[in-house]
Amino acid sequence: MAGTGNGPLSRVRVVELAGIGPGPFAAMLLADLGADVVRVDRPGGSGLGVDPAYDLTNRNKRSVLVDLKSAEGPGQVLDLAERADVLIEGYRPGVAERLGIGPDACLERNPRLVYGRMTGWGQQGPLAGTAGHDIGYIAVTGALGMIGPPGGPPAVPANLLGDYAGGSLYLVVGVLAALRHAQAEGGRGQVVDAAVVDGTAHLTAMIHAMLAAGGWQDRRGANLLDGAAPFYGTYETADGGHMAVGALEQRFYGEFVRLLGIADEAPDRDDLAAWEDLRATIAARFRTRTRAEWTAVFEASDACVAPVLSLREAPGHPHLAARGTFADHGGITQPAPAPRFSATPGTIRRPPAQPGADTVDVARDWDVPALTDRRDPASGAGRGTAWPNGTRAADARPRSPRPED
Repeated sequence: MAGTGNGPLSRVRVVELAGIGPGPFAAMLLADLGADVVRVDRPGGSGLGVDPAYDLTNRNKRSVLVDLKSAEGPGQVLDLAERADVLIEGYRPGVAERLGIGPDACLERNPRLVYGRMTGWGQQGPLAGTAGHDIGYIAVTGALGMIGPPGGPPAVPANLLGDYAGGSLYLVVGVLAALRHAQAEGGRGQVVDAAVVDGTAHLTAMIHAMLAAGGWQDRRGANLLDGAAPFYGTYETADGGHMAVGALEQRFYGEFVRLLGIADEAPDRDDLAAWEDLRATIAARFRTRTRAEWTAVFEASDACVAPVLSLREAPGHPHLAARGTFADHGGITQPAPAPRFSATPGTIRRPPAQPGADTVDVARDWDVPALTDRRDPASGAGRGTAWPNGTRAADARPRSPRPED
């Protein structure tokens, strides 16, 4: 069966050159939206050290095995690229070209291919050829320096801010925009250079605006949205849990102090000199009840207060449960596809792809017999026909263990 489903991208074919990090997550998002994503795994795996059965970033995909260092490997990738709309890779700059599956080679085979390159540092610049990880990328953009208490070191936000927000999501936006152009009349494929540093910097646009206007201090714990304000932060409860408070607007703040029971004793929130006293008053009050008790107090109010839940607790939150924000599939509780579409909803159709498990099916569905035989790829074997809509792909490259490796 062709793994396309009913999402808005159900007629889009994507080649993903296997790796770890933001590239696979971006490909998962495309797959969740209905694209037929074929992950090109290499013999021996990616080196992530996670059982492939649990790697949710590979859900809704199919996998083929290709040895890019073999004589026939690059030709097999080019055959796939010729039939694809999108190719995603994450090698360091120049690696795909040396393997013979860089943008020029792929676009020659398929002039309408969107060739998405996911790296940390980008394709150009002094650091482009060096290794890196999320923490370094968000460090140099100024984003990491904003997070954490004023008297302590920056707090590390897992790899959500750089790899996934600044990397994966920007790659997907770029790929979809380029795909729109490629499929328009007279359109052509192109290369999308998605760098984590670029995307993360772009995420700080509003903060830079506030900084320029004098409404943001360039230091941690001194601003409205970084924990300095006592009405925008977290507080410990009697049982060691925490509540998150985001009562920024005056009308929401009024509801907050009323329900918290400090309306008559709270210092003036507009007096910055009284913020520490206000924080102490709020903290002392929160410590008088458990997280569950405070959750009940603020439930369904406009006080903008929520319990801080763990990853295992989150799926059970009544609102998330009612919306189906999480789903159970194949015995794994996981985030459901997002965003949502009224006419073409995305679904979880397949469990995480097992390396090479779908080679025969993909060879048949994409008309690439070279995946299952050893004929000389230069002979043109397996090139097959063009897409039903007349478009052809145009740019592919191999993947490495990380988008920056």
